[in-house]
Amino acid sequence: MADLTNKVAIITGAASGLGKAFAKNFVDHGAKVIITDLNEENGKKVQQELGENSVFFKQDVSSVDDWKRVVSEGESKFGNINVLVNNAGIGIMKPIDEITPEEYDKVIKINQYSVFYGMKYVLPSMRKAGSGSIVNISSIGGLVAMPISIAYGASKYAVRGMTKDAALDLVGDHIRVNSVHPGVVQTPILNDIPDEQNEASLKEIPMGRFGKPEELANLVNFLASDEASYVTGQEFTADGGYTMK
Repeated sequence: MADLTNKVAIITGAASGLGKAFAKNFVDHGAKVIITDLNEENGKKVQQELGENSVFFKQDVSSVDDWKRVVSEGESKFGNINVLVNNAGIGIMKPIDEITPEEYDKVIKINQYSVFYGMKYVLPSMRKAGSGSIVNISSIGGLVAMPISIAYGASKYAVRGMTKDAALDLVGDHIRVNSVHPGVVQTPILNDIPDEQNEASLKEIPMGRFGKPEELANLVNFLASDEASYVTGQEFTADGGYTMK
């Protein structure tokens, strides 16, 4: 696993699931981590588990003011930020004839606008640091069509494209930008999905199992590290082979 000593990272949506796994991996490998989430109770618990090399800030990722505050307070705590993991997101899974405009807007603001805000407002800190790595968490829903995903798919396809455009914009600043596209991963969100839907998903995965948060964390660790110094504007899929068919 790559050494992340001297890395200062913001990880959004880190109070549970994938974000929590990313934060633990980063701290275990030497990074200082700014954990953010709307869930203050769980976020504080994660910070206590990770110890003094982490800090928790409550954040609405769709708020420009919250992004400015998190970057400013994170710099004050740990210094210039050189890693950003845009992980926070939601899914309102409804077909086009059922989803409301308000629900569609909510998904886009949290899943897409937040990625733009994060990249934009962390940029001055990364420029002061002299380099950086941005990892945007998209989905296999940003690579292939999925049912009842009109808003979610739109947001995740957007993250995929934004990543490539930002990589071109920022290459001169020595800032790398890549996207990660997880398949179905064993996180608490699976508990909210009907068993028959999970069983159907499992049958479509060539490896015959769901992913583990730690497996995705290993990939994000690499992209955040100097080991990936020649990697930018790329999309990395970790889905047990689902999208290779």
